[in-house]
Amino acid sequence: MLLYDRCQYIKGDLIETGAWRGGACIFMRAILAVHGVTDRCVFVADSFKGLPKPDDDSFPGDKNDRHWTQEFLAVSVNQVRENFKKYDLLDDQVVFLEGWFKDTLPKLGSERIAVMRLDGDMYESTWQALTYLYPRLSPGGFCIIDDYHLGGCRKAVDEYRANQEIISPIVSTEANPIYWRK
Repeated sequence: MLLYDRCQYIKGDLIETGAWRGGACIFMRAILAVHGVTDRCVFVADSFKGLPKPDDDSFPGDKNDRHWTQEFLAVSVNQVRENFKKYDLLDDQVVFLEGWFKDTLPKLGSERIAVMRLDGDMYESTWQALTYLYPRLSPGGFCIIDDYHLGGCRKAVDEYRANQEIISPIVSTEANPIYWRK
């Protein structure tokens, strides 16, 4: 069953935090286009500068994390826009949130979310995305975590779920991502 088939009656937009080159967001937009959906947006949230240097004092779960040193993770917003254009999918239903999650996600507003895909690699990025977005996830909506296999991300997810008393079962995939429905 296609992702759209599962969430067509779930209110809200789609978002990815940590878009890198935009592949998953392009796929989300393509699903909407194929089904003629014009009343939902795809939010593309990324610093477009790579990952932040760990703040060990505020987020000890990122101690010794080295993602911020990986230059290949810094893909410019213009390159991601070009990638959308290659598939003729760059339009007003694609909204770029450029900057650190702590700065951009609180400004998202009161939009409802049907699908949230988190790909922030680190504890801090994952924690912030869950904190700012999960309360907006519609009942029945999907929370997809790309990096659950990474220690910091797993710790953030497990702690957030425990703190919020989320009991929805985690579904593992053959690849690294996990997901659950709200």
